[in-house]
Amino acid sequence: MTGAQFEIVSINVGKPVAVEHKGRNFMTGIYKQPAKEPIFLSSLNLDGDAQADLVHHGGRDKAVCVYCYDHYAHWEKELGRPLACGAFGENLTVRGLREEVVCIGDVFQLGEAVVQVSQPRQPCFKLAIKYDLPDLPVRLQNTGFTGFYFRVLKEGWVSKDHPLQLLEPHPMRVTVAWANRIMHHEKQNAGGIRRILEVDALSSSWRRTLSARLEGKATDETARLTGEVETGESG
Repeated sequence: MTGAQFEIVSINVGKPVAVEHKGRNFMTGIYKQPAKEPIFLSSLNLDGDAQADLVHHGGRDKAVCVYCYDHYAHWEKELGRPLACGAFGENLTVRGLREEVVCIGDVFQLGEAVVQVSQPRQPCFKLAIKYDLPDLPVRLQNTGFTGFYFRVLKEGWVSKDHPLQLLEPHPMRVTVAWANRIMHHEKQNAGGIRRILEVDALSSSWRRTLSARLEGKATDETARLTGEVETGESG
């Protein structure tokens, strides 16, 4: 699979904006717009992009959010509306790079930059607010169509005119889809958790969560997804 190329349909960026929901005010960076010109990718984010909640969003392990364009037809049918690129708050809308294909630790060439898969995305309640569908984050999670994050190994200019090319597949071959299953549906699978933790490229946030689970320290994931607590990772 080394050398495999994937089409970048769109590169999307946006600054945080204020939204009101049920009497509460939030800042969110989930509203992205396609960029028309090449953009510089630093170790933290794309130029012109930002996150509102820097405790749970962004950072070196989550510099670039990626979503597979293949899933758009499913969600257009589910939501009953056409969707523009960036609909799920992603920075890269990519064709063909599905969760069952990409693995944590895989390294890609992205224009001048070099990036590495760090973890699956965990959609939070701000996606629900955007579409006024309280269960939308859970629906993304249950389908497995979550997307994932890149960390930046080498900074550089990026453009949708250049393909995303696989440079180094990670030898552990822990797919994003499999990691999602262990995180969300097989929470007591200690062997699976240990296997994910063996991936050296795993993000620090997932490492903390899974390590805590092994130690018997549960987290209220339903509250995170619905917004009853503000601990979502990717609003």
